[in-house]
Amino acid sequence: MEFNVTLIPGDGIGPEIVREARKVLDRVAEKYGHRFTYKEVLMGGCSIDAYGVPLTEEALATAKASDAVLLGAVGGRVGVDSWYELPPNKRPEAGLLAIRKGLELFANLRPAYLYSELKGACPLKEEVADKGFDMIIVRELTGGLYFGERSTKEVDGVVTAVDTLKYDENEIRRIAIKAFEIAMKRNKHIISVDKANVLDTSRLWRKIVAEVSKDYPEVKVEDMLVDNCAMQLVKNPAQFDVVLTENMFGDILSDEASMITGSIGMLSSASLGAGKLGLYEPSHGAAPDIAGQDKANPIATILSAAMMLRYSFDLDKEADAVEAAVKSVIADGYRTVDIMAEGMKQVSTTQMGDLIAERV
Repeated sequence: MEFNVTLIPGDGIGPEIVREARKVLDRVAEKYGHRFTYKEVLMGGCSIDAYGVPLTEEALATAKASDAVLLGAVGGRVGVDSWYELPPNKRPEAGLLAIRKGLELFANLRPAYLYSELKGACPLKEEVADKGFDMIIVRELTGGLYFGERSTKEVDGVVTAVDTLKYDENEIRRIAIKAFEIAMKRNKHIISVDKANVLDTSRLWRKIVAEVSKDYPEVKVEDMLVDNCAMQLVKNPAQFDVVLTENMFGDILSDEASMITGSIGMLSSASLGAGKLGLYEPSHGAAPDIAGQDKANPIATILSAAMMLRYSFDLDKEADAVEAAVKSVIADGYRTVDIMAEGMKQVSTTQMGDLIAERV
């Protein structure tokens, strides 16, 4: 099969980690008889330096014409010639918001997986970490409180701020369908998180999720209040498979889930729309302090490429092979500096990419 991939190396360590992910993808293509064609575009600070904007119309058009987009990282440069002296709409991260909007991506996927070899970095109790966990948080990305009407004004002599939480049934239905499709590729268990004891939007959320569930009888569905979910993530994370939730709850819970893995350098993510086109990126930032030093951990980007294989290309076997290769390398004690521990074998960014590619 043939797929067109837009590569956005971005800033800081972005070019290094995207290079290693491409190396792994090329190995997948070689082994399984596929062809990946790449087009590279600028986004973020490097695009500001070259064109004066964080994302050009030409770069967005290239992304729209592809089958998937693989991103490294954007931003990071401060101090002299800082990108953050610019207006907010001209800063590197504005490019990320623009490409999400331009590609109509409404579903954010954030896996959180605890490798048994790295459980020592997990901040939870040993008996909890010993059980391990493997979950994915499916977060609605374009609605809710972050996108509702807002105002700050004086009312009867008192400065008053208002943010509006709004969802319609179509927004809820499309993210619910995404979550059920993902659950069918995993362990067929969804926990839908809301605040239905207080919020009308959550009561509508629960109603629509229940309706969608009728089309997926194989998937077990549970409702959970968001405060309870926050507690359960640190008490018993092993119970979670797919967590489905709205924008603000998902923002908070996905950060909590990433923290209990102990290493953000291992965490992939994806943003999807109605079709197969998606944007795949690591959860970490551009880390300009180690850029160009061959020290960065490429695993999150490589795992993001595996998500691309699974969700945009429907190449589940190939995605499994990449994830198994990562597990094998970790099990054999190879570590980049960010996850290095006594008795392990420290390797560079390039060496880690080579090791994973060899084991696909």
